[in-house]
Amino acid sequence: METSRDKVSKKPVRLIVAACNGMGIGKDGHMPWNLPSEFQYFLDTITRVSRPGKMNMLIWGRKNWFSNPENMFPLANTLSVVLSKTLTTPPDCAHFLRSDFDSAVRLAAQPPLADLIETIWVIGGVQVYKEGLEHVWCDLVYLTDVMADFDCDVFFPEFDRGIFKLQESFAGVPSGIQEENGIKYKCQVFKRD
Repeated sequence: METSRDKVSKKPVRLIVAACNGMGIGKDGHMPWNLPSEFQYFLDTITRVSRPGKMNMLIWGRKNWFSNPENMFPLANTLSVVLSKTLTTPPDCAHFLRSDFDSAVRLAAQPPLADLIETIWVIGGVQVYKEGLEHVWCDLVYLTDVMADFDCDVFFPEFDRGIFKLQESFAGVPSGIQEENGIKYKCQVFKRD
């Protein structure tokens, strides 16, 4: 007999990342560039919901969570889940702690959160992005192409651009090449074919 706890409400799983030439995304636990407008685009994207009362779930790897300034929290319209095999309680400002990616997705897709959560956003790091790309519910990759070379020690995982196709334009995504602090970048969306 199926119980309400067994019911799963499929949620879109979406990745969002900025990567430079060579797909670098960070160095020593920080982003190697300073693009405040691009960061605001990131925040606007992950906090956007279709109607009041809905929320998005953000999935963070432990190292990525602790690399962010605490003053960026709380984020409107979001619940954060941190993935860790070593922590025993959610970090300050996080809502949930899970040991693996699938249990975080299930948390958003089953009661009591299923009716509240609209979109699952994968925020990083590398392993969390890899698992997000492989998840059957992953439909979009929001990738800002930072059009410059930076010294990085972490890299966004390769993804099949035959499966994820670059969209010519996408609602809510700035079009064309942007420039800030002398760095050009382009906001892109890849959609699962």
